[in-house]
Amino acid sequence: MKNKESASKKIQDLEQNKKDMKNKPLTTNQGLKVNDTNNSLKSGERGSTLLEDFLLREKITSFDHERIPERIVHARGSAAHGYFELYESIEEYSKAGIFTDTARKTPVFVRFSTVAGSKGSPDLARDVRGFAVKFYTEEGTWDLVGNNMPIFFIQDAMKFPDLIHSVKPEPNKEIPQAASAHDTFYDFVSLATETLHNHIWVMSDRAIPRSYRMMEGFGIHTFRLINDKGEAHFVKFHWKPTLGVHSVTWDEAVKINGADPDFHRRDLWDAIEAGQYPEWELGIQVVPEKDEHKFDFDLLDPTKLIPEEMVPVKIIGKMTLNRNPDNFFAETEQVAFLPGHIVPGIDFTNDPLLQGRLFSYRDTQLSRLGSPNFHQIPINRPVVETHNNQRDAHMQMEIPKGQTAYFPNSLSGGCPHLSKMAEGGFHSYEERIDAKKIRTRSESFSDHFSQPALFYRSLADWEKEHVAAAYTFELGKCNHDHIKERMLWIIAQIDDDLADKVAEGLGMDIPKDIERPINQAIGADADADKHQPGAKKNYLDKSEALSMANTKFDSIATRQIAVLAADGFSMKNFKSMSETLDKEGAMVKIVAPHGGTITCGEGMKHKVDAAIATTESVLFDAIYIPGGEKSVNAIMDNGKFIKFINESFKYCKAIATDDEGENVLDNTFVKEHKNDDAVHINDEPSNFVKSIAKHRNWERRTLVDKIPV
Repeated sequence: MKNKESASKKIQDLEQNKKDMKNKPLTTNQGLKVNDTNNSLKSGERGSTLLEDFLLREKITSFDHERIPERIVHARGSAAHGYFELYESIEEYSKAGIFTDTARKTPVFVRFSTVAGSKGSPDLARDVRGFAVKFYTEEGTWDLVGNNMPIFFIQDAMKFPDLIHSVKPEPNKEIPQAASAHDTFYDFVSLATETLHNHIWVMSDRAIPRSYRMMEGFGIHTFRLINDKGEAHFVKFHWKPTLGVHSVTWDEAVKINGADPDFHRRDLWDAIEAGQYPEWELGIQVVPEKDEHKFDFDLLDPTKLIPEEMVPVKIIGKMTLNRNPDNFFAETEQVAFLPGHIVPGIDFTNDPLLQGRLFSYRDTQLSRLGSPNFHQIPINRPVVETHNNQRDAHMQMEIPKGQTAYFPNSLSGGCPHLSKMAEGGFHSYEERIDAKKIRTRSESFSDHFSQPALFYRSLADWEKEHVAAAYTFELGKCNHDHIKERMLWIIAQIDDDLADKVAEGLGMDIPKDIERPINQAIGADADADKHQPGAKKNYLDKSEALSMANTKFDSIATRQIAVLAADGFSMKNFKSMSETLDKEGAMVKIVAPHGGTITCGEGMKHKVDAAIATTESVLFDAIYIPGGEKSVNAIMDNGKFIKFINESFKYCKAIATDDEGENVLDNTFVKEHKNDDAVHINDEPSNFVKSIAKHRNWERRTLVDKIPV
């Protein structure tokens, strides 16, 4: 009972703010019933509108102020409600109730987002994805505000405005939107080599996920966990999707953005509505404080990860998203995540990017939501009571009682009173500090090439090919040769083979050297060489966790399967296949020559999910053709079906046919490749399922440029 009540606590809290308009009269905001909301008050039928029309003014004023400033970054987002359950207590590391009480079901609200684009940009931009989790814990709200990549572009928050200004549309012409493939971004990246690690992740398929449900999440920074004894351990947080980590190719992403720019948003919503609840396991990498300096990189450097081979990820719990928002604006748009929202048992480190975010996020919410009272907005409201002397301000929704608004006081009996640590009062970690005030950066932050090189070495061949193609495409969009040359030299510091491939694609030579220093001098000594990127190190040959080739391939849940069919399709074959796919949790969709319904060979009508003219192959994960002579003939008479199949084969997806369905393949590029491991002709449905679960048959990729689509 406790679990059930705890899991629904935030949902119950939101209920008091919900309105059901069904069977209710239209009123003004003051409760006045309205007789006419179609016509303004005029001086005669064709006369001027009267200033006294308070109904018009209220309606128009509300409309004029419907939008709030969009987020400068992470503007394009989607969110869902859910809960977190702890597998086992980690009280040896943290006293936080969320990490010690396995009986709890902690409500969460999670928002996913792209970073660079505006609210109206498409979902499949090549970009980092935000992964922000709000835990409504019994000790207060904890926000874990991260991304789908474990590191960030920059090391110090001072450079964040420069990073974002460089990647945003160029200010003179306001293009390109939601894209990094332009001169100002690569001018910045090539001069700020600390960006290279995060940048090579963005050049990989991690930047174009198949679904929000199929991407990892990371806290990025090194935080501290504090136990009951006041002992501290460094920690990095990981979210591991139970469906595995999967992506689409860049060519697909471009087409998906045209066919369905809301692809990720729709995918998340539809999965939850279908009861296919997204799940992630929470893992932690824990490092004792005494081991802070034992690595070849600095734990406080947010451009560095800890390879899992060096510090394994300990899985401690699971998050499930099981409910879509009732109102996008009230919840998804108004939710405010702050890295500074922590609870006892969790604390900060001196990561200079984290320290800047602690200020910036609150400042941003003050601008967006218009008041320091943004915590009173229902979606931001904690599930525990709040009491303090911070009163008044714009949009105060509470009515604080009493004579005093200060502490200490005697007139109110000293209330609201302080809490002892034993009662849950927060106490900051007592870190010893003995240093000079100085504007500089630690030399331990100067290794900019080692981890990008480790990432690239760890990738499968097909992943490496995609990285090279991404660099070639992005730099090919730059107009200034000196920026491209500088980037080629820098890429060569990461990996010679990668640089050779990119240079060949650009038709350029890799320069033997570039103008130094790469970075501007840092610090009062203005020593230009002191903070230049250091020599590349190889402290680990490969890390399997960095390659998507080593992810989970054991589920086809929520995979979209296109059944190409027309009147007369084989019900026997379709039933056998669809029952198998349904059992595995896949989404079976009939794609037909027209909308409405089609009739199978046994005379039963079936609802069409999409007419071929209204959909594209890139929106599906696999194809099945059930056979039936009449159906097959209709499919072969429509050229878009042929394109649909060729394109699916090109993007290495699984294809299955039964009986006459093979005739369709004989009219496509697949005809010469029926022995492909992911092409199933009159095969057991279970084998088709195995091919779908593998996500793609990447061995087929050598055919990509030969397929006529």
